[in-house]
Amino acid sequence: MIGDVVAKPGRIAVLERIQDLREQHQIDLAIMNAENLAGGFSVTPPLCEELFAHGIDVMTSGNHIFDKKEAIDYIKKQPRLIRPANYPPHTPGSGAWAGEINGTRVAVINLMGRIFMPPSDDPFRIANEILQSLPENTSVRLVDMHAEATSEKVAMGWHLDGRVSAVVGTHTHVQTADERILPQGTAYLTDLGMTGSYAGVIGMNKSDVLARFTSVTARRAEHSSGQVRICGALIDIDESTGHARKIERVNLAHD
Repeated sequence: MIGDVVAKPGRIAVLERIQDLREQHQIDLAIMNAENLAGGFSVTPPLCEELFAHGIDVMTSGNHIFDKKEAIDYIKKQPRLIRPANYPPHTPGSGAWAGEINGTRVAVINLMGRIFMPPSDDPFRIANEILQSLPENTSVRLVDMHAEATSEKVAMGWHLDGRVSAVVGTHTHVQTADERILPQGTAYLTDLGMTGSYAGVIGMNKSDVLARFTSVTARRAEHSSGQVRICGALIDIDESTGHARKIERVNLAHD
């Protein structure tokens, strides 16, 4: 699973490395968070389709997914791009994807936290409802918890321990070092980190961000460039039980 892919630097890194990473680590399912894909905000159909064609299987997102209007119609037609499942009813798109990978039934679920985030429904209750709706033979279940507060992400890990294969966090763009297997077999990592440029402030141009912190008239920040890294996690899952055997952080320089 690849952390928040931010703008062109992150996009190019994924396009250039995803096939090598899949072969090197024998990856069966490649997931990335795409909410910052297009210039740092939301997605466009051509960019998503290019990444799908190059080896990404499923894209999760978060609070920026609808920042670009073209994402609204696209997410209705592309089931492999999902948005937070705890958005209000009738929001375009789906909060989960289900399919079959090498004969194993798999589900990917996208949730969003409520602390310091836009209004949304209870992610803990929505997670319960989605899990109850999945066929019993869906053994591999992966959750992207897109949230600001570390406590909320940790709580979701414990809430779903033993019921899903992995709970990983996104949104802060800063990779954490707390990867582990919880007691009931769920892999957990508070934040996958950012795939993009580390020459600025969480992927955005440092001068623009500093101006926004020091002035009320500063313009919206543009993405930064240079010092690109790919961040995420490799998760090894027992297909028969759905329990994780191993989780390993990925943090690679990409020139």
